[in-house]
Amino acid sequence: MSLENAPDDVKLAVDLIMLLEEHNIAPETVLKALEIVQRDFERKVRESQD
Repeated sequence: MSLENAPDDVKLAVDLIMLLEEHNIAPETVLKALEIVQRDFERKVRESQD
């Protein structure tokens, strides 16, 4: 499957991986930051369902 035909979530994931790797961010830092991002977006989803 080419990225061109990939679902939007896969495209976003690839873009984020490339961005983080280009900036040489430590994997541990990335994982901690992603936990924060996930909590934030989960809250936004919950709020949009109310």
